[in-house]
Amino acid sequence: MTFSGALTLTDLNDFITPSQACIKPVEQILPKAEEKQPGFASNEIRIDHNGLYYEVNDSASITSPATPGKKLEQAQISLNDCLACSGCITSAESVLITLQSHNEVLNFLSSNATADVSSRKVPVLSIAPQSLASLAASISSSSAAPVTPRQMLHRLRCFCKDVLGFAHVFDTTFARHVALREHVKEFVERQEKQRMTDKGDASEGGTGLPMLASACPGWICYAEKAHPEMLPFIAKTKSPQQVMGTLVKYWMGEEWGKRPNEIYHVSVMPCYDKKLEASRTDFYNEAYSTRDVDCVITTGEMQLLAQEKGWDLSSPVPNENSPPSLTASTKDVAESSLPELMVHSGSSSGSYLHALIEHIQCTSSTPLSLHVKQIRNADYEEFTLKRETAPGIESEVVFKGAKCYGFRNLQNVVRKVGKENGVRVGAGAAGRLQGRAAAVKRNRRDQGTRLERGYDYIEVMACPGGCVNGGGQVKPPDDFGAMNDAEGYLRDWGESGVSLEDGSRPAASKWGNKEWTKQVENVYWSANENHCMTNSGEKEDAGYDSEIRNEIVMMADRLLIDITDELCQKMGTAQQDFFRTNYRAVESEVVGLAVKW
Repeated sequence: MTFSGALTLTDLNDFITPSQACIKPVEQILPKAEEKQPGFASNEIRIDHNGLYYEVNDSASITSPATPGKKLEQAQISLNDCLACSGCITSAESVLITLQSHNEVLNFLSSNATADVSSRKVPVLSIAPQSLASLAASISSSSAAPVTPRQMLHRLRCFCKDVLGFAHVFDTTFARHVALREHVKEFVERQEKQRMTDKGDASEGGTGLPMLASACPGWICYAEKAHPEMLPFIAKTKSPQQVMGTLVKYWMGEEWGKRPNEIYHVSVMPCYDKKLEASRTDFYNEAYSTRDVDCVITTGEMQLLAQEKGWDLSSPVPNENSPPSLTASTKDVAESSLPELMVHSGSSSGSYLHALIEHIQCTSSTPLSLHVKQIRNADYEEFTLKRETAPGIESEVVFKGAKCYGFRNLQNVVRKVGKENGVRVGAGAAGRLQGRAAAVKRNRRDQGTRLERGYDYIEVMACPGGCVNGGGQVKPPDDFGAMNDAEGYLRDWGESGVSLEDGSRPAASKWGNKEWTKQVENVYWSANENHCMTNSGEKEDAGYDSEIRNEIVMMADRLLIDITDELCQKMGTAQQDFFRTNYRAVESEVVGLAVKW
């Protein structure tokens, strides 16, 4: 498969190709040098047999005890140094990032256990449902009985609390529920702003529609550095990871009688970009010198932790099939206080688009029909809500959204949004047209030209296949998809003239095995099945199952109201200050022509 001609003419930067811009081998701080005569010899940096760096004069020798030279400190790479230019963020073969790794988690837990009682922190772990699905699929592929995300959550909870020493282990589905509710609220605000803009009554500043999803940090990082003209369209709602960070550090901490810096919050995520998101300055509390999420480890690192500690995730634990609790409370916060593994129908990447569709359908005074159209592939689909009319009359389009996964599709969507809204793509912050030019461009369809309606909302994810195919997920078994080529398609290697000797297998997929991604997706949605049981152990009918789910959603909504009321009263700020953030354009300091290879 090749790119279109339009794509090859642009700067297609998908953060896959490694760059030497990320290399910081030595940090050299020299005193102010005195003026020397032209041609005067300067100091040299030499490396001894141990790989240590020394600053010496030309006549000195680092091997001489009398003149060892000045030892130079080796620079440390943190996530703030990352340029998002290589696969170290979006692929499993990442460089070691010292402040965001499972080794850092082990070091903290070890030191925290031996510290004075008064100085000990409360370690809390939150796990994404996509990570649970990946681990469950990996275990299911090598065991006789399939493993569900709910079983995996209970097994990880036992491991993390009994072996590692975590005090609490949550999943992030309630945080996702909070993010979805805030997402819908923000969309309604933008929709009203768009109506005012169309009437010419909008005040200066701000942007209406389309609204782009903000849950994917890979997409956010890409927009900030490559397409800052898209930032006004991106939703300000925090991702579930950062919403969970807010809940843990400020709401739960208050209930536990702990300050934010007295809690150590670790999240398990399917994507390496989540490490970068947690390190953003927007999520750092300077008053307490702490982050909302202290450390992020990937699904693969979580599996590695279990292997290093000798814990078998395929072994069942007591009560791992227990049904979800139908009680929630803001007092004595524990695992049972939050709804467990809430199901949000739609996509396995958060269901942001479908949450909006559901809201519009529920609040519409007339019936609306949903139409789905595939544009390029399953990663790029359009969703249109139309108002039902009399036969022979064209249906009115009420809402038009899109699901866009992967940078290949993302480039086309960025260009389409820019064209529809009068934005010069690639022109940076100056690309935004002034006045009502953008509104005229968008609403020309209302002036009799019959142009196609523009998007109202786009669910954007950087990874092809969405979050279940994140770069930090567990890789498929060696014997899975052995007949697939590097792009994940089935291939008869014998007919292609490829000889596989000594039982060897072809190279694995570069991004991800399509069949394996489908398998993880199926396991992800298995959380929606067989989770409501009667006292006799028999599964209830679908109607009761739906009733239970509705009750859980209403319980979560009531809990959200209680939490926000408590936060607003104690912190003295508005609700959106807790669950929204901001983005800013990042100017690149690296000139491609200046890189020396």
